[in-house]
Parts: sequence; C-alpha cells; structure tokens
Amino acid sequence: MLKVGDKLPEFEGINQDGKTVTSSKLIGKKLVVFFYPQANTPTCTVEACNLSDNYSALKKAGFQLLGISGDSVKKQKNFHSKFAFPYDLIADENRDIIEKFGVWQEKKTFGKTYMGIVRTTFIFDENGICTRVIEKVTSKTAAEQILEG
Repeated sequence: MLKVGDKLPEFEGINQDGKTVTSSKLIGKKLVVFFYPQANTPTCTVEACNLSDNYSALKKAGFQLLGISGDSVKKQKNFHSKFAFPYDLIADENRDIIEKFGVWQEKKTFGKTYMGIVRTTFIFDENGICTRVIEKVTSKTAAEQILEG
C-alpha cells in the first residue's frame, strides 16, 4: 500500500462522464483520493455523501476530491447522478489504479476470505507527495477525518 512520503502514482482513469482523468493534471492542489469497494452500497454511499455534504469545507481547506472503485463507468454515472456529487468518480474496472495504490487486498467478512478493495483515503500535497493515509475510514465522518489532519 502507498505510504506517507510516496509520490502520486501516474494513472489515467475514466470518470462518470466518460472523460479521461490524468494524475499529472491533479498536481498543484491538495488532493484527496478515496477508494471505496462498490458504488451504491450502503456504507460507500454514506462515505461519498458525507464527503459531498462537506465539500465546501474541504474545498475551502484547499482540497480537490477523487473517488475510485472497480465499478463500470455506467455504475459510476448512476451513483454520481443519483447523489449529484460535486467531484469525479473513476471507473477502474481493470484495477490498474487500485493496484498502484495497493488497496486490492485480502478481506474477511462473515468468516469468508476474498480479494477486494480496502476502503482507504490518501491525501497528497500540492507536489503530489502523500502526506496522510487514512486506513480506518469512518464513513459517517470521512470529511472530518480528512480535515482534522
């Protein structure tokens, strides 16, 4: 998994509108990249909505936001439209970005072991250097966790 001091990995992803988002174009502002397991699921929705509800405070603090999951562009579009998120959601179906950040890991739920996205938030400075990794994301207070850093 990416850690504090690491550089923002180079990546290209497709957002909810089918447009290409390139990591190199995200340098220059503080950046929050949050990974979530699946669009439109209860906990992921709570997290994404909390970030949306607190978007003005995050923006005021100088952050730009980017959400990433392994969902299709269509699923991301539905999720984005349903809740009118003010930030992009990236569809990473081939897990290229997910793997670069190291969030594709073994998980355990109800006694079953499987591979999946570990809910994680990465914060980068204006130069694309990771300044914080939030591994224990609390969906209901995700924005507070970012702002308290």
